[in-house]
Amino acid sequence: ATQRQKHQTATTMKQSLSATLITLLLSSNGTNAFTSQPSLVRKQQQRMNGRTNMVAPMPELMEPLNGISSLLLSDDAMVPTYSKASYYTTLGVYIMSFPGIYSQIKRSTVAKTKRKTYVTPGEQATSGGQDLRQTAGEIMAYMKANNYEVVEAGEVITFRGLVQKSTSQAFFLTFCTALGMASLALVLQIQFIDIKLPLGLNWFYLVLLSPYAGLYYWRSGDRVDDIKVKLASNEGDTENEITIEGNDDELDRMWRAMNWSEKGMVRIAGALE
Repeated sequence: ATQRQKHQTATTMKQSLSATLITLLLSSNGTNAFTSQPSLVRKQQQRMNGRTNMVAPMPELMEPLNGISSLLLSDDAMVPTYSKASYYTTLGVYIMSFPGIYSQIKRSTVAKTKRKTYVTPGEQATSGGQDLRQTAGEIMAYMKANNYEVVEAGEVITFRGLVQKSTSQAFFLTFCTALGMASLALVLQIQFIDIKLPLGLNWFYLVLLSPYAGLYYWRSGDRVDDIKVKLASNEGDTENEITIEGNDDELDRMWRAMNWSEKGMVRIAGALE
């Protein structure tokens, strides 16, 4: 049925093109190549008398015009010129990367744990130094201010707190999922263009699934977060080492608030500091 429709469309376009060109030639001022055959022109004009919606083409003119229109409207001219190997390679790469959306949603409810070591001036430092007791007191005050409680005290101090769910995080997950579903729908629309979905639906209705990503994150509720801290100093007490294991986001906020420097790295002040 599709091939028959293509053939009928091509035939209609061919006839329309031929009729238009003949009309233009007949309406010219007599300086074209067809003025050498006035009898043919008169015959054609006589045939057109009384017809408003149809032009009867002359066989002498139709032959070259048919050749031109056949070349323009042939099936070979409508064959796509893209590389199928390139298309399917791109499609395969997209399919392999699409599960990243699922991974992003799953990891949103789990803390990303890291272990880092920071340094501060020690008790015997030339300026601004503190002993381990003072450093521990500052850490304790910071954790208390952020609703963390001490659950284990020893060589390693363990703090436990409750991380509340974030509305902005839920909206962010919904937005990312909507973009992913829209791109998937575009791929499916191109790949399965002949498939008709029931009830007049199309593949872009997949975008309506995106709010479930934010709903999944929100239903997971608040998260319990543990942070472990270990303090040590060098032999000359000129430098204190603070080893922290916990949520990466909380570690980043903590070292900035406490003005620490990561061990082995030089801190460069930002433009707003």
